[in-house]
Amino acid sequence: MSGHSLPTHGRFEYVPITGRADYSWPGGKRLALWVAINVETFGYGLDGPTLGNPLPMPDQRNWSWREYGNRVGIWRMLEMADQFGVPLAHQVNSCLYDTHPQIMAALGKRTQDEIMGHGRTNSEKPGMRPEAEERALIAEATEAIRQHEGKAPGGWMTPLQAESALTNDLLKEAGYRYCVSWPCDDQPHWVKTRSGPLLNVPYAVETNDYVSVIHLRQDAPVYGDVVLRQFEEMLEQSVERPLVLALSLHTFIMGQPHRLRVLRDIFRRIMGHAHFDRVWLTTPGAIADHCIGLKPGIVPGS
Repeated sequence: MSGHSLPTHGRFEYVPITGRADYSWPGGKRLALWVAINVETFGYGLDGPTLGNPLPMPDQRNWSWREYGNRVGIWRMLEMADQFGVPLAHQVNSCLYDTHPQIMAALGKRTQDEIMGHGRTNSEKPGMRPEAEERALIAEATEAIRQHEGKAPGGWMTPLQAESALTNDLLKEAGYRYCVSWPCDDQPHWVKTRSGPLLNVPYAVETNDYVSVIHLRQDAPVYGDVVLRQFEEMLEQSVERPLVLALSLHTFIMGQPHRLRVLRDIFRRIMGHAHFDRVWLTTPGAIADHCIGLKPGIVPGS
């Protein structure tokens, strides 16, 4: 490949983490920890994740497994978050306002939490649509949240993280402050769009329950061990520079009782850590607000 250029996304430059300016989170905290709850709805007989082999459509078994998260899982996860005082960032499909209004009514009352845009339903892939259709889909999902919550969401996560080459442009033009599109860093950084910069807040791949349970087929205690090792190592590293750790959870995965048991233990051990006083337990919107308020030149790409 010598003498040839590799394709690039053109969204941001390479900046090694060891060569960046230092700053702290509010209160002098060094590790920002945020928890994403993927709150999703799926059309009966339409595509969606499967546990084990899919059955012929309408595949009521796997639809029912996903729907368990809405009927049972999310309610147990909300109770657990209240038990430990953990704020949550709910990545919501806007069709939930029609299919599961009780869920959205409950989320709307949780003042410590944040509601993010997450498409209409995870039975469709907006990033696979032509530009005009993707723009319209983002607008529809955003407007549904605005109408019901009284304000538009500040952050967006495309279903399945399957974005088009133009998704970040469309998000900026739809009024979003931040995305969680690029899980390539442990610090926020700015992303270039055709209409100005958009902040990228670190999101979870290695600490995403979907990757662990569905793709890697790991039992919940393995996921718990991964999360705790990630937390402890990043907490040590954060002495040198501020970092962000995100956990991404799905109601139909970690909301299952045997995994919820592990999740409780994760938060019990994190919050009981000897150096938990260095941790900012927060939401991605608050992380974005803090970074947007920093002087230019501190956050990469600013």
